[in-house]
Amino acid sequence: MIQPIYVYGSAVLRETASDVDLSDKEGIAALVRDLRDTLAHADGCGLAAPQIGVSSRVVIVDGTEMVDMYPYLKDFKRVIINPEILETSADTCRYNEGCLSIPGVYADVTRPASIKLRYYNEKLEQVTEEFDRFAARMVQHELSHLDGDLFTDHVAPIRRKIIAKKLQSISRGLTSARYATKLKQ
Repeated sequence: MIQPIYVYGSAVLRETASDVDLSDKEGIAALVRDLRDTLAHADGCGLAAPQIGVSSRVVIVDGTEMVDMYPYLKDFKRVIINPEILETSADTCRYNEGCLSIPGVYADVTRPASIKLRYYNEKLEQVTEEFDRFAARMVQHELSHLDGDLFTDHVAPIRRKIIAKKLQSISRGLTSARYATKLKQ
């Protein structure tokens, strides 16, 4: 079911999400369905459970809509449950990021160029996988949500000053998006 996306200023976006109880197969399946439906409706490339008000360590990423820019993402869809970052590269890359929870705000963020991750997939199988290029970017952005971090926390101080007014407006519920949003403090 399509859920509203919690926006900047919502307390759930600043919480450290809890591990999912892997024995709750029905609950996990329902959460993944809600994430998928909501992401498809919002037309994004990733979504974390806290963004729909659920403080659980589950994210989905879908790079298939970006295949024109990044052909290697042709079949890139992942459900990532209870992730653990095992390694990050010393090499970094910079990219202009946006977020469904912060509509209309974009800023350059530097992140590791690649990561190695251990997680459970949708079938609740443990997977160890390495991500690089834009796939690594998408995964890291969504994983940050699980630790209560937003991309705006990682921008240059001067850029943070420039976007401060927009962030204040969003945190007061003054925002518009093509999808349903919710502010809950």
